[in-house]
Amino acid sequence: MKKTVLKGIILATTMLAGITSAMAADVTLKIESWRSDDLQIWQKKIIPAFEASHPGIKVKFTPTAPTEYNAALNARLKGGTAGDLITCRPFDASLALFKQGHLAPLTDLEGMKNFGSVAKSAWITDDGKTPFCVPMASVIHGFIYNKDAFKKLGITPPSTVKEFFAMLDKIKKDGTYVPMAMGTHDQWEAATMGLENIGPNYWKGEEGRMALIRGEQSLTDEPWVAPYRQLAKWKPYLGDGFEAQTYADSQNMFTLGRAAIYPAGSWEISGFNKQADFKMGAFPPPVEKKGDTCYISDHTDIAMGMNARTKHPKEARIFLNWVASPQFAKIYSNALPGFFSLSNKPVELQDPLAREFVSWRDKCKSTIRFTYQILSRGKPNLENETWSASVNVITGKETPEAAAERLEQGLASWYGPHKKYLKK
Repeated sequence: MKKTVLKGIILATTMLAGITSAMAADVTLKIESWRSDDLQIWQKKIIPAFEASHPGIKVKFTPTAPTEYNAALNARLKGGTAGDLITCRPFDASLALFKQGHLAPLTDLEGMKNFGSVAKSAWITDDGKTPFCVPMASVIHGFIYNKDAFKKLGITPPSTVKEFFAMLDKIKKDGTYVPMAMGTHDQWEAATMGLENIGPNYWKGEEGRMALIRGEQSLTDEPWVAPYRQLAKWKPYLGDGFEAQTYADSQNMFTLGRAAIYPAGSWEISGFNKQADFKMGAFPPPVEKKGDTCYISDHTDIAMGMNARTKHPKEARIFLNWVASPQFAKIYSNALPGFFSLSNKPVELQDPLAREFVSWRDKCKSTIRFTYQILSRGKPNLENETWSASVNVITGKETPEAAAERLEQGLASWYGPHKKYLKK
């Protein structure tokens, strides 16, 4: 009888242990993202690093094709099937998700202290009080150049606009290389790699951007017309047929060694490293004169937030705090050279071209693309309008002054702080 009781106790204890073990099973967090190209990086580098130091929490990276992400994510959020963690695009798309109650506020998340106001600007409410995504990375604008071409022609990276055009003249006169690889067929490059690249030096970065948002400056003011005047001078240096040249054409022209300079974003680094068989360097947008403060577009690109309906908020917050950590910043920035941590903590980078880009943060003031926050919410859409304006100025279809006037009147037609600039 006693043996039977003992066996029963042992059996019950074993079953209880099994139930307890099941109750203590790992929590699995699912990440939504549009960065499908990053799948291997997450699976082989980022997730293993997190799981090694956080037993009990498993992470699954489940990307959607970039062109389908917004629609698919919205459908899953509304249907209650979205992942626990949401990769956030900058500004209005993510702000809309927060306003709809899909993203949780992160005001009290400990890791947010590692980011400054510019870093958080793409994922915070308009009043600057409530962040809803942890900043992950930015991309920096500038000019990538063929070091072999520069050595052959005996030229060095310019620091002023005057030196910039003297350099372009020398490349053009030699005739071996197209001075700059940029076309206007796809339109957005002219604005993104042209206007938003060189412009911050004229409107003084955040100072001008915020003044424009507040309505204290107009797009017809000199700091906003001046970069168009520089763009108007680019035409002779873009090569024959640049009007029909696509983004992919420009990439190929540079990586095949046919062009000396590529007006760039740092997101090109990984691809160019694989495709180009020559050494590359980079220089920031030249200033008007020596001694001027330099400004760079250090544009907020990607972040991560928490699904407000996640069943695992505690574990999701643990993961977000880790995303805000120096460990994540080091792994991510080196796995994806050209995507730079937005953390206040310094990150040691391995890629030499990435190091060159990020070194500009030490000598220049950072800003973001001026059209991305608030100013492109109405119609006409300011971001899209800058595409056509930049192309028209380069091709000569519009003067800088006419393009600026058209942009301002479009903005003033719907944006309150600029109503005073609207012409009757």
